[in-house]
Amino acid sequence: MEKKRCPNCNGYAIKNGKQKGNQRYKCKICQKSFQLQYKYKAYEPQVDSLIKTLLKEGCGVRSISRILDISTKTVLTRIIKISKCIKSPCIAKHGGIYEVDELWSFVGQKTNTIWVTYAIERETKRVIDFFVGNKTKANIQPLMDKILSLYPKRIYTDKLNIYPRLIPKEIHRRFQYCTNRIERHNLTIRTHIKRLSRRTICFSKSKIYLEAHLRIYFWG
Repeated sequence: MEKKRCPNCNGYAIKNGKQKGNQRYKCKICQKSFQLQYKYKAYEPQVDSLIKTLLKEGCGVRSISRILDISTKTVLTRIIKISKCIKSPCIAKHGGIYEVDELWSFVGQKTNTIWVTYAIERETKRVIDFFVGNKTKANIQPLMDKILSLYPKRIYTDKLNIYPRLIPKEIHRRFQYCTNRIERHNLTIRTHIKRLSRRTICFSKSKIYLEAHLRIYFWG
């Protein structure tokens, strides 16, 4: 009889009772219990990858729930779980050119506006970092500090009056069309993320889910 292997550590497993008619196993090494087949589709190994793909293709939480045949609560839980495993990129390149901009959305209800401020490297269009919250000096400061730690050649922004107090004058530029790339990137984001689309009934239930979705979209 073929011995069962643990999906966690590839160790040998032994039978460990049944659950709703399905045989369960327990690994001798890591002591993890598992089943070879699950009735609930959320336990299938490819589900997390599918959730990431569908989020990036503009599907909302309810759409993903219908497509994958799992509950909306499970989708939301997995979004948080996936995002916690994703870290912002470590940028070692110095002397780059960066663009910073904001886009608005809603959290909780349509009357509660919130802002997403983020920065991209102009050459690669890679997102350096972002934050979700009001456009205040205290909120924008950590993002600016991260960019300034890369010794940028130029930082381009719009005419928000907070930026001149955070960016040295010699590397700061803010004139018409200087943020064309990131403005175009805003349109792409709104197209790919359902909760950020204009004229939609979709919006984030809380700031946590919005941040998790953006982390998955930018770096997942």
